[in-house]
Amino acid sequence: MQTVQQALDKLERSRFRSGFRLSADDLAYISDRGMDVIRSHALDFVRQKLAPAEPANDGRQTPMRGHPVFKAMHACACCCRGCLYKWYRVPKGRELTPSQQERIVNLLMAWIERQRSGPER
Repeated sequence: MQTVQQALDKLERSRFRSGFRLSADDLAYISDRGMDVIRSHALDFVRQKLAPAEPANDGRQTPMRGHPVFKAMHACACCCRGCLYKWYRVPKGRELTPSQQERIVNLLMAWIERQRSGPER
């Protein structure tokens, strides 16, 4: 099993995944609400959009914009069950365990934190 850092490094090498960035509006949203609220949103989104064995509209359930966590989900290949399988070998057709959900949220939050404090900021 790879670490969060290993996953982030691998995602950085993907032309598509590395193209996602938080906008000034996203950063302001995070700053206004705080990281605890953003983590809570991430938990809710993962629970709703990824955790079910057969998510509704799988492959199209996560918008590309509208919330910083949505961008993180795409940047981290956690946007649908297909990407979860391709990148992390998480099997389709089975509900995600609480531990799997927590690991996904930790990855999303690490990506967001990296965006907030990255060298380009």
